Amino acid sequence: MKQNVMLTIASLLSILFMTLHLTSDTVHARVGTAEAGGSTLIAVPILVVWLYGTLVLAERRSGYIIMLVGSLLATGMPVIHVMGAEGVFRGQIAKSSPAFLFVWTLHALGVIGIFSLILSARGLWSLQRGQPR
Repeated sequence: MKQNVMLTIASLLSILFMTLHLTSDTVHARVGTAEAGGSTLIAVPILVVWLYGTLVLAERRSGYIIMLVGSLLATGMPVIHVMGAEGVFRGQIAKSSPAFLFVWTLHALGVIGIFSLILSARGLWSLQRGQPR
């Protein structure tokens, strides 16, 4: 399979997992916190730019950069949730029954994020060197 096709699929999966994760964040958030709804105003435009970079700007430098930044966001999501004061393994979310999907999306985001990071970096590198992708 071509690298660009794999990157597009991986980036789309990252966007899907990110929306599932943000939904889970909103459902489990305490009233009055940014995760309880206000973060949607920030997350939706970011996801739209990420989707645009993935589908419209694919194989262009700007598309690779957008997907690289998106993959960094996806890779960082598990780190943020595990390292926080109320991290997955220390907080109440680990003890609740719907935590499986929440933790699973964190793992999926980490794996697919690192894979996308590698592919987008390789795409940028091949553009710089003038090699066919």
